[in-house]
Amino acid sequence: MDQPSRTDIAGLLHIWIETLKTLDPDKVAALYAEDAILLPTLSKEIRQSQSAIRDYFKHFLAMKPRAEVLQQTIRSYGQAATNSGLYKFFAEIDGAEHIVVARFTFVYRQDNDGWKIVDHHSSMLPDT
Repeated sequence: MDQPSRTDIAGLLHIWIETLKTLDPDKVAALYAEDAILLPTLSKEIRQSQSAIRDYFKHFLAMKPRAEVLQQTIRSYGQAATNSGLYKFFAEIDGAEHIVVARFTFVYRQDNDGWKIVDHHSSMLPDT
């Protein structure tokens, strides 16, 4: 397996953002490895299984989120890579659009099934 380029890894985040637009929690959860961990933006619960990750996205996707990458730093280590930075979400909450800016870190691992998310941490950007 070849060393991924920064463009390859940035493309994985783009795929995740495009998959959110499907509003299908099964499709989003399929981007995560079986042993993935999700520390989500809008939940205190750490998600450590495919069913728990799917459950989070079932509720999150009900807000019809759209995401925009503001900043990203990509590093690759052979069959693993990270992408960390800032993204902005537009989401419908109680009939009104809200904007949430959050920090993110995605850790990817390449295996026989391609690149999967193994660790995803997202947290709202503090006011200060």
